[in-house]
Amino acid sequence: MLSDPLLLPFLLIDFLGIVGIVVWLLQGRKRPTERLVVQILFFAGMTAVLGFSGILPHRVSDTDPKGVVAPLATLARVLWWTHLAWATIGFVRIYIVLDRRPREARLIQDLIVAAVYLGVTLSIMGFVFGAPIGTLVATSGVVAIIFGLALQNTLGDVFSGIAITLGKPFVIGDWIQLADGTEGRVVENDWRSTHLLTGAHNVVVLPNSVLAKVALTNLSRPDETHQIALTVRIAAAHTPQRVEEVMLAALKESVRIVQEPPPIVVLKAIDAVAIETELQFRVTSPANRPPARNEVIDLVHRHCEANGVRLAMPPQSYLLPLPATGEDAAGATVKTRSAGAL
Repeated sequence: MLSDPLLLPFLLIDFLGIVGIVVWLLQGRKRPTERLVVQILFFAGMTAVLGFSGILPHRVSDTDPKGVVAPLATLARVLWWTHLAWATIGFVRIYIVLDRRPREARLIQDLIVAAVYLGVTLSIMGFVFGAPIGTLVATSGVVAIIFGLALQNTLGDVFSGIAITLGKPFVIGDWIQLADGTEGRVVENDWRSTHLLTGAHNVVVLPNSVLAKVALTNLSRPDETHQIALTVRIAAAHTPQRVEEVMLAALKESVRIVQEPPPIVVLKAIDAVAIETELQFRVTSPANRPPARNEVIDLVHRHCEANGVRLAMPPQSYLLPLPATGEDAAGATVKTRSAGAL
């Protein structure tokens, strides 16, 4: 057995495979490019030895070595398939990093990695150990149907997460608002759910299947700035031009709002009591809306007092009596006197 011509090639392949695993583990995950290069080199060396020796790792033959060389041959084939899987997975991970894909792409990345491991496992069982692949695939199909029926909701979340990742309606760090009013910053997106950090500093966990069915607004696109509209009612005794000047002066003094594009004042309506204005301005982020609104309200109040501009009462707070005619006034006097006599 020791004179078998295939003994040395199998020993060399086993040596390269084991050393490659040790080097792969020692390099760690912080150096993915170097890790991939080393992995490809070891895999190429193992493939070269197989090729020069006339050994086919993807074919089981009756002429394969027996005795002491047999376990070495089996180990060599298993190591070759394992290194093939690792080299393929390393290439996939490096491609996604070099292509500057977002972090949410790890869902697709994990899916590809799972497919590679499954394919290599079936290849090892079929090409190395001679197991009937057709029977295994058929059995796994039945098992998959059973698990699919038992895990409908979980699978729905998984495939919805993949659809969201492919559609890219948002990325990690975006501020989104749902149709029911829930809004927050996306802090995590995994296989099952998406996590939002709300303005109240709470984390809302949304199943991907639910998130895929609701309408959402991405407040971070095309940029993070967010517009606010604030309605202010000024007494109609002032001229509209004067009102616009005072409101613009208040907006320009604010340090919490965006000055480019500049804020604007819209005169929406006028009646005998009030001039209704709408202050439109932007903030750097949806999270800055409360402090910016508070500052603008304070500045509007200060500028109105400094310029003698009076705020108008809200429509529901005043009652205007109808003008009384002479007969109505006389009747009211008679009724008042009668009431006094009584």
